[in-house]
Amino acid sequence: MTDIQIFERLSKSLGFSAKQIQVVTTLLDEGATVPFLARYRKEVTDGLDEEQIRLIRDAVELKRALEQRREAILKSIKEQEKLTPELETAIQNADDLKTLEDLYLPYKPKRKTKASVAKEKGLEPLAKMIWDQEIKKGEPEEHAKAFVDKDKGVNSVDEALQGASDIVAEWISEHIEVRDRIREDLRKFGSISSKKASSVKDRTAYESYYEFKSPIKYLKPYQTLALNRGEREGILMVSVDINMEHELENMDEYIVKDEDSVFTDYLLDATEDAYKRLLFPSLERELRNELTELADQHAIKIFATNLGKLLLQPPLKSKVVIGVDPAYRTGCKVAIVDEYGKYLEGTTIYPVPPHNEVAQSEATLAALVQRYNANLIAIGNGTASRETEQFIANFIQRLKTLKADLDIQYIIVDEAGASVYSASPLAKTEFPDLDAAQRGNISIARRVQDPLAELVKIDPKSIGVGLYQHDVNQVQLMKSLDDVVESAVNTVGVNLNTASMALLTHVSGLTQKVAEGIVKFREEKGPFSKRDQLMEVPGMGPFRFQQAAGFLRIPESSNPFDNTAIHPESYDAAQKVCEKLGLQSEVIANPDSDTIKKLKDLNVRKTAEELGIGVPTLDLIVENLQKPGRDPRDNFPQPLLRSDILKMEDLKPGQKLEGTVRNVVDFGAFVDIGVKEAGMLHVSKMSRGGEKVKDPLDVVSVGDIITVTIEAIEPERGRISLALV
Repeated sequence: MTDIQIFERLSKSLGFSAKQIQVVTTLLDEGATVPFLARYRKEVTDGLDEEQIRLIRDAVELKRALEQRREAILKSIKEQEKLTPELETAIQNADDLKTLEDLYLPYKPKRKTKASVAKEKGLEPLAKMIWDQEIKKGEPEEHAKAFVDKDKGVNSVDEALQGASDIVAEWISEHIEVRDRIREDLRKFGSISSKKASSVKDRTAYESYYEFKSPIKYLKPYQTLALNRGEREGILMVSVDINMEHELENMDEYIVKDEDSVFTDYLLDATEDAYKRLLFPSLERELRNELTELADQHAIKIFATNLGKLLLQPPLKSKVVIGVDPAYRTGCKVAIVDEYGKYLEGTTIYPVPPHNEVAQSEATLAALVQRYNANLIAIGNGTASRETEQFIANFIQRLKTLKADLDIQYIIVDEAGASVYSASPLAKTEFPDLDAAQRGNISIARRVQDPLAELVKIDPKSIGVGLYQHDVNQVQLMKSLDDVVESAVNTVGVNLNTASMALLTHVSGLTQKVAEGIVKFREEKGPFSKRDQLMEVPGMGPFRFQQAAGFLRIPESSNPFDNTAIHPESYDAAQKVCEKLGLQSEVIANPDSDTIKKLKDLNVRKTAEELGIGVPTLDLIVENLQKPGRDPRDNFPQPLLRSDILKMEDLKPGQKLEGTVRNVVDFGAFVDIGVKEAGMLHVSKMSRGGEKVKDPLDVVSVGDIITVTIEAIEPERGRISLALV
């Protein structure tokens, strides 16, 4: 199948025109990035967004892989000289991998099997007699006598019939209609169950699966992943069940064509053998793999959605932050960063057990607050977090009794991945003279100031916003998470003069080597003063510049367009728009209300025709002239800051609180309400209008500030149940 045929087929299934699919695929093949196409090539893609472009990309990749497999199968069967016109037609028409592999199964090179051994003994003609069901006279033994041959290892009639039956069983196991029927029945009527392995004596996290059973069609993705992990760890024994007698009866309908055949009993026995020994084990594995694949896709989707929301959390700008990485015995590491994220000073305090040096720790912190005018304390949420939070809350209250107008608050920061970053080569390069613990603490402080810029330095899998992320297909997970990071970075845009190499690496069109070149250029020649200077960076050719330039910002540039998402290729058009409206450079850089009104009142369609550009391009120009240097994250709610702490004993059923969504999973969301344990907002408690909520992501996202009611409190188990207000 040619690419053109692929595009036409996908057009029907995806709902896009074949031309759109062809254009997107061609541009991606040429090296264009998804963010670039979505933002700067809307005219040629007919307005496709990132999600739609990635859908096309993935579908084309899948179809191309299918075509490669089809060609390999045809080549293999041709080499065996067994390719008939009918078989070739069936293979060419197969539209999915499963059908393709079923057609190939009889011709697939196999390891030694009972059937292959029997064929070597010359028993295939006898097997054909059993299979064809045309012999209706005599006894089976009479017809099998001719195949007894001690030289070939067939020592008796029984051995001949057994060997022939083995061949028939393999043929039955390769019967496409039979396989499809059992597949369908497994999905409709099958069930999956698990029980505790006999070797397990202690309590485990899998106790709810010790006596578990669910119809296949109702199995939840997270249950599949839990069963897989429990089985892999040797704690659970998992099996798939279905009514065997019913399946054998169904198989007989396909296999037994004439019950008057003298070989009917052997055919029935071969059918049962095929089911038990070959078909069911094979289809059970296939089903488990399919369930795992679906669960993986679901888990990856949730992880990617959560990560995207986390990366786009609004930055807390103009904050001098004291980062605190809690710990008991080794003390709490403290790092101060200025409003630009520059590391200023670090120390260690010991306010929690076993040291309990509260007075000394408060004195140290008070001195730092005064010295650097710090106005926010970021506390990591790891070990000793809540004890440290209690200390910080008390400290802030004492400071405010001394100076009532003091503006200082604290925030709990998810420190997942901070330790991974602290030991990375990147962290060692950034802070060669600091130990790993202090590097991680700086990361905690900077996450408040700009979550995106800091989190891109960390392997996305280490950022704890998913479920079973280490169990799913790692290649698919990384591809999906890379897409999310790429989308987030390019949606926000990057300051060319301050961005780290890690952040630059995710900019459309830039490689790590080019990102290194940009940083080196800044160090040797000073800040970039205009986008065109990018062409002086080694490795930055015209195509790379085209892909990257629109996503890079230079606030200090004399050309105000350099601090917008307007692409350099549209600067002439943007200048003509400004001239048309009488806008000067200083107004373009800082538009007033009159300028914004002029831009909003512009007849976009008519002006686009006058300028000879597309409407989407002019829309982008107008949008960016209204809000140059705009950070899209500013539209989101700011993180929840606190100055006092709640305790478990302060909570009461029915109490209303504000909380921050930390993680969203299949069955609900974990919400930080300011006490030691995160509260659980179950999906059944998310409905506001009485309508059942199926997917938690339809209601809440990571980072959302929500109001909840305390439903129940179990202090001894550290559980808090919440309901959405």
